[in-house]
Amino acid sequence: METLANLESFARSAEAGSFSAAARRLALTPAAVSRNVAMLERNLGVRLFHRSTRKLTLTEAGEGFLASIEGSLDSLQAAIAAVSTGSGEPAGVLKVSLAVTIGVDHILPLLPAFLERYPRIRPDWRFENRQVDLVAEGFDAAIGAGFELTPGTVSRILAPAHVVAVAAPSWLQGRATPADPAGLAGLDGIVMRSPRTGRVRHWMMRNAAGLEMAATPAETVVLNDPAAMCRAAVLGLGVAMVTVADALPHLDSGALVRLLPQWHADAGPISIYYASRTLLPAKTRAFVDFVTEAFRRERLAERFAGDRG
Repeated sequence: METLANLESFARSAEAGSFSAAARRLALTPAAVSRNVAMLERNLGVRLFHRSTRKLTLTEAGEGFLASIEGSLDSLQAAIAAVSTGSGEPAGVLKVSLAVTIGVDHILPLLPAFLERYPRIRPDWRFENRQVDLVAEGFDAAIGAGFELTPGTVSRILAPAHVVAVAAPSWLQGRATPADPAGLAGLDGIVMRSPRTGRVRHWMMRNAAGLEMAATPAETVVLNDPAAMCRAAVLGLGVAMVTVADALPHLDSGALVRLLPQWHADAGPISIYYASRTLLPAKTRAFVDFVTEAFRRERLAERFAGDRG
């Protein structure tokens, strides 16, 4: 009978494409993962990976073996987790990546109630504005907008990520309010440089009638973080193009006001992402369901919508 450690090392190495990434996921050393896979290959009498200095790729035998064990391995891991916690109570370290503003303003406040319900879960949360590789980096889940789904990842939509134009009331004094996105041209702009591409983001806005128009304020201030953009707008430095979710606390307080209330751009949905296993670990399922229910209960999808006018 093959050991669970050998099977897990093989499956996670296949998902991540490297022993090092699998080791991070399994809390082992790369040498230990490599040794487990080598033992599995020796026991089976076949080579499961083509190895190079850059990455691992499955052999034909490896692809067939992975397909045959994936469902059984997930079921076995779930059964072990259930037995180890007494009655299947969610437990363990919950590693989550969260977009900074959404995470701090809207997800972190849920943590006390979440831990009260699931006291055996220990959060390990990272607040960062980037797309993470759930499998390779060992995350249980991620929350953000504009993620590209990678193999082995699924998502549940939480709310829209609608981009709107905002500015401080003090900055608007003495200035004519633009009537449409074209009116933003030439105005002082607080714009976003994409951390991924290095390019400044430009938006095409639309209204309820379906009309589309480019929004191109001047690149007066260039930043790479939505929270910083909102703060710069509060300081009266110009017009910022940010999601409603990022601007909402400032809009609620009156520190910012929305320009062009009939217009918005679409940055794709805010979603919660997790590995597409047949059976999720209980801790991950609990977190996904808890966050989804909180968004529904607090009507955040409605509050984050930029088409409310």
